[in-house]
Amino acid sequence: MKQMILLIFIALSTLHSKSITLNDKDLKTIKTSTHKKAIKIRLVKYVKLKQKVKNFDNTLKKLSHVNSFYNKILPVEDTTKYNVDDHWATPKEFLINGKGDCEDYAIAKYFTLIETGIPKDKLYFAIVKVKAEANYHMVLLYIENKNAMPLVLDNLSFKVVPFDIRKKLQPKVIFNEKMTYILKDKKIYKKAKINWGKVNKWELLLNRVYEKNE
Repeated sequence: MKQMILLIFIALSTLHSKSITLNDKDLKTIKTSTHKKAIKIRLVKYVKLKQKVKNFDNTLKKLSHVNSFYNKILPVEDTTKYNVDDHWATPKEFLINGKGDCEDYAIAKYFTLIETGIPKDKLYFAIVKVKAEANYHMVLLYIENKNAMPLVLDNLSFKVVPFDIRKKLQPKVIFNEKMTYILKDKKIYKKAKINWGKVNKWELLLNRVYEKNE
């Protein structure tokens, strides 16, 4: 087991500089977990996924593989997992825990797709309202250009489809590391701003991923 964890660590470290790398704290967490075998398998599959997907020329095929990979992880509410209302997990945290909610899926897909060659300015997080549901939902969008219909990566569906096919999803706002927009007829309409309140979860997450290696 110790040797396998070392091999995972080496494989993760040889990928893109912004990719997941395991530190001593992570290795200790994995070693002491009652689910260490499942974590090991998930991390190995993650490495293989990125190595495979990087060679795809077809964008939809790349999006679909990443979407399907993460959708196999079990969903759980933040109140159950972290004892808080809304915690945005980093991709590494999500993979090690093996559980997450809609934001965690979208975040993991976003960073994985960037690492496999998808330009980050074509990926957007979308805060949406699902018809007949009380809570807001988050999905990841791929938008080729401002006139194109977005493609939706959703933990509620294994199919990556154009946004206009997802009739039950009502977009409120989309954002990435550069811009925030409002959609009209499910296409980019105009720039917008998000009031994050006391804590900007997005900036906090980016700092945890890029600066703290969490």
